[in-house]
Amino acid sequence: MGTPPEPSDTGATSPAAGSARRDAQPLRRAHRPTRRLPRRAAAERRTFTSTLKALDDLAGAGAKISVRITDLDRGTEVLAGDDFVTLPVGGLGIVPLLVEVAAGFEAGTLDPQESIDRAQVDDVGVAGVWQHLTTPTLSLSDLAVLAAAAGDALAANALLDRVGMPAVRSRIEQLGLERSALLDRFRDRRGPDDAPHVALGSSRELADLFRALVNADAVSAGVSAQVAEWLSLNHDLSLVASATGLDPFAHDHDAHDLLFINKTGREDGVRVEAGVLAGPRAGVSYALIVCFDDLSIMHRMRAHEAFRTLGLDLMEYVY
Repeated sequence: MGTPPEPSDTGATSPAAGSARRDAQPLRRAHRPTRRLPRRAAAERRTFTSTLKALDDLAGAGAKISVRITDLDRGTEVLAGDDFVTLPVGGLGIVPLLVEVAAGFEAGTLDPQESIDRAQVDDVGVAGVWQHLTTPTLSLSDLAVLAAAAGDALAANALLDRVGMPAVRSRIEQLGLERSALLDRFRDRRGPDDAPHVALGSSRELADLFRALVNADAVSAGVSAQVAEWLSLNHDLSLVASATGLDPFAHDHDAHDLLFINKTGREDGVRVEAGVLAGPRAGVSYALIVCFDDLSIMHRMRAHEAFRTLGLDLMEYVY
């Protein structure tokens, strides 16, 4: 799957953590670490042997895998395996949509308080909570929160209807994502005339996008901070993020000296997570895509376990 570079001590320039918030500076600069491990101890801990074994086992069973871990400060590769390969990414593909919405808020072309009527959006029950709420209208700002925090398909579709697919595709190009695409809205069933997937992407570009968000390089500092703030509310900590031990419903207030944002994507036979994890020792952006034969719950659990193994290795690396 790939090999990690030789470990090096990055403590002097590594970010520390706080919760994501909207300011004009990169989120990783909010605080600086005060604790340091001895160089030798850090070198012994900072390996990804367990992750490589887990991913090799999945690949041997026929899974398609793309993985990338990038140092936040340097932008250098920490771990990579087929990170250029384009694969389905499910709901993680809405991150460029959120960037487009935030850019519209900043430019004044979109009003955060503009109301969207649920009756004007095609029904979709694949995921989310808006379909279960009694309120028929929500603001664009609230829809962005639901899409980011709860993977709400109806909210994401409403945002996509409002800004339009051409605008999102243009934003993807502006972000420099050459191997990523938002192909379609969320649907309960995909027919022969529909795109086969919601979105496509590569782990390299996903990791780079999350790094740009926390480094205030995605469109502008304000847009980057807004999208990072939305993503900091994500409730799905069941994959890589399960190793952080954070409260899935309040992890933006439960940092424990960690900076953390993430987004997951799920389809039949597809599991994806990308994010940023920064602690006292180091900071990384990461992305892992696994496409597997979803033949039984055990096949699915094996795929999930590889994500959790990566999470444990990441925690050892940054903490």
